[in-house]
Amino acid sequence: MAKLTVAEVRAARTPGRYSDGAGLYLRVRTNGAKQWIFLFSLAKRRREMVLGAFPAMSLAEARRAVEAARSKVREGVDPIDERGTAPQVNLSCPTFGKAAETYIEAMESSWRNAKHRAQWSMTLEKYAAKIAATPVDQVDSDAVLGCLSPIWTSKPETASRLRGRIERVLDYATVRGWRSGDNPAVWRGRLSMVLPQPAKLTRGHHAAMAWRQVPGFFAHLDTIPGSAARALSFLILTAARSGEVRKMSWAEVDFDAAIWTVPPERMKASRPHRVPLTDPAIAILEGQKKLPIPFPGARLGPLSDMALTQLVRRRQPQGERFTVHGFRSSFRDWAGDETDHPREVAEAALAHVVGDASERAYRRADALAKRRLLMEDWAAFVCST
Repeated sequence: MAKLTVAEVRAARTPGRYSDGAGLYLRVRTNGAKQWIFLFSLAKRRREMVLGAFPAMSLAEARRAVEAARSKVREGVDPIDERGTAPQVNLSCPTFGKAAETYIEAMESSWRNAKHRAQWSMTLEKYAAKIAATPVDQVDSDAVLGCLSPIWTSKPETASRLRGRIERVLDYATVRGWRSGDNPAVWRGRLSMVLPQPAKLTRGHHAAMAWRQVPGFFAHLDTIPGSAARALSFLILTAARSGEVRKMSWAEVDFDAAIWTVPPERMKASRPHRVPLTDPAIAILEGQKKLPIPFPGARLGPLSDMALTQLVRRRQPQGERFTVHGFRSSFRDWAGDETDHPREVAEAALAHVVGDASERAYRRADALAKRRLLMEDWAAFVCST
């Protein structure tokens, strides 16, 4: 006995079995999960008993467990059969809710902001409440369907995110050794057999103004005083996202080169994005130059997200609906329907990733000159009323 040390158990990475003596083994799976197993023979039958997962079950606990099992074998009793005669509770296995909390804590340092963590927590707490108290090794297909089915058609985007998050928590639990077997939240070949394809559901796109209506709305914005209206006008001209515009600083603007460089921390793709500035966009910034930042709120900090949202809501004609983010769609529809500018240039203007990894590796330029021509055509159209 006692061939293994705690340090060796922790360091074990290569898949296989590591003997501690007297039938106790540490099994390392190909996915990195570690389990304690007891190998024994009884009535000329070779038997394998899973004792628990490491690190939930320590080396010392595994040794005590295997000694108890060996005592049963000496008495001629099969410890596996005996254990199967009564309901068992795996005390080393956390609930799904606890596993989700542990996963979020482990991953949050790699996430871009606190909002992402809040979205993860809210989605699982609200829509996976049915399985929160279920031991994670007992979460099966029926349990996952019980969470997804009520919202699969009514809230398709939320349901799709929920499914993916449950899948990742269960994968994490498998790596930690808390569960084994197939993941019941996997889409292909499992949930796809009982739920309609997500692509066939109505997607929750941001409502967008028809591109032909943009010039009239833009002209109306020019009659409204305040930073919110100027920020929205600038957003329309640059096809940028709300946070990119609202939180911009003067240091990001090169007036001589007519370029606005958005830093990676404000970009969805986490990489800097150069935006060619047209004359109307420059004129808006020139008018804001006396302010500490281009588009401050009442307290001279960045405008709130609701400032632009409320501005749009108050100006919507009865029976129509559009959003701040939807102006990016208006721009994209106009570029595709009314111009001969290449698709790749329009996508680059929106800071979208285009092509596969291999194509992106060879194309590292951002087509700034071509995008400038596109944005000048867009500005001419927007300001045509």
